[in-house]
Amino acid sequence: MSNPAATPTPPCEPHGRTDGPLRAALQDDIALRHLGLAESVARSFSSFGPDAADIRQVAYLGLIKAVQRFNPARGVPFASFAIPTITGEIKRYLRDCCWVIRPPRHLQDLRTEAVRAAPVLAQRLGREPTTRELAAELGAEEPVVAEALTCSTSLRPESLDAPFDGKSWGDTLPSPDNCIERSDDLVSLRAAVNGLTPAEKELLYRRYFKEQTQQQIGEHLGMTQMQVSRKLARILVLLQERLAGPAGSGSADIRIA
Repeated sequence: MSNPAATPTPPCEPHGRTDGPLRAALQDDIALRHLGLAESVARSFSSFGPDAADIRQVAYLGLIKAVQRFNPARGVPFASFAIPTITGEIKRYLRDCCWVIRPPRHLQDLRTEAVRAAPVLAQRLGREPTTRELAAELGAEEPVVAEALTCSTSLRPESLDAPFDGKSWGDTLPSPDNCIERSDDLVSLRAAVNGLTPAEKELLYRRYFKEQTQQQIGEHLGMTQMQVSRKLARILVLLQERLAGPAGSGSADIRIA
């Protein structure tokens, strides 16, 4: 591929533009000659998160825009004009299209600077730089740099079900393996509770829904703590018998807190 700076300047009209098919042909030729330039700029953004192919396509778009806007009459080499144009197009793409959760603009810009500075600083130090060292290099506060680096997860947030410590988020939920069986249990429990007296229902409600202590329940209902404990025990045994048969027939114990 030829040196971009040595690309012949196309014949121009007084305002540096050609017309019709000739202009289109010249623009196509310049773009094809500088594909390598666009790919080089795209590679410099390869560590920023999105797929390299996507950034390369944006770089090509920036190259086309540079060709369309270029005015050789100004005496500026095409490569010197195209590189900022391509770079700006990629930065806009990264800023506007690649954040699933978009952080503030200053954090985006600081993250870009940090990503560029980190390899240079690592080469100088002979190791990965700390956040404090990176902040000193950028002339920014350490907490702000840390936040900017953390916001990288907003580009491609992990799935809520992504494995963590060998388990998915769903595995940590207190849900039984068989939802159908649990639904059957709830229906049976509701029927058993509906067979209790209003006073018995109130005891269950205050102990297990309002999470009152036995002492608090007794004070509210005019009973001793021992009376509340005995009544709750009888109610739980009654529910157990209705759900799983008589106590001691192999059913699970109901523990009284």
